[in-house]
Amino acid sequence: MLLRISSLRGLPIQARDGNIGSIGDVLFEDDTWRVRWLVVDTGSWLMGRKVLLPVSHTKAPGAGTESIAVDLTREQVESSPGSGVDLPVSRQVETLLYEAYRWAPYWSPPGTPFVSAAAYPVLPAAPITAGGAPALGATTAAQGSMPMLDENEERGDPHLRSADEVISYYIRARDGNIGHVEDMLVEGCDWSVGYFIVDTKNWWPGKMVLVHTKWIEAVSWEERLVHLSRSRDEVKTAPEYDPDRPIDSRSRRYE
Repeated sequence: MLLRISSLRGLPIQARDGNIGSIGDVLFEDDTWRVRWLVVDTGSWLMGRKVLLPVSHTKAPGAGTESIAVDLTREQVESSPGSGVDLPVSRQVETLLYEAYRWAPYWSPPGTPFVSAAAYPVLPAAPITAGGAPALGATTAAQGSMPMLDENEERGDPHLRSADEVISYYIRARDGNIGHVEDMLVEGCDWSVGYFIVDTKNWWPGKMVLVHTKWIEAVSWEERLVHLSRSRDEVKTAPEYDPDRPIDSRSRRYE
């Protein structure tokens, strides 16, 4: 079942022993097109802290999902180093989080048991650009705050993106702009991003179309642009997207 990412915002997150907050954003990779992290707003419970939870240990959402379960306790979440995170999120930060939750990282081979973070190589990544990236929350001195990284460690994964940030980016085809990102569709069973919903009202009044992620060449923070490998005419001939008609196993012909 393909779900709009916007429909996930505000969904409660249930730990093994109670509610821990609600989804405020999701982080996905623009090379694998997989959602990797849920950004959870803990509300009054942890005084507004935001924590990152790996989707690899959550129950997959489906149609009508009213909450998402995660295999953690409230105490584990409270003591996690998941607040004060800026984008791009570095591999060092991701490794610290998996260490805190005592889970093998998603980039390790399937079936790998928990191993101390010291055993995982920290991969080099492109430095954060001068333009910077949107902050998820200010670093605080509260329990569980993210440890400070030195200047050489302040590197992020250039492929890890905030859905909340990318929604509203402009879409540029090979021969010009065609609209903006209205939303994204994610497959509930495996958290893969299948399509961008593109609002073309500035070009074709009132029409929304689906753009497959295979058509996307790059996503640029600095330009606030999603670059496509297709022409405007190719997008124009796509069938119109009806937001009131969910895409599921019964409507794969449309897909």
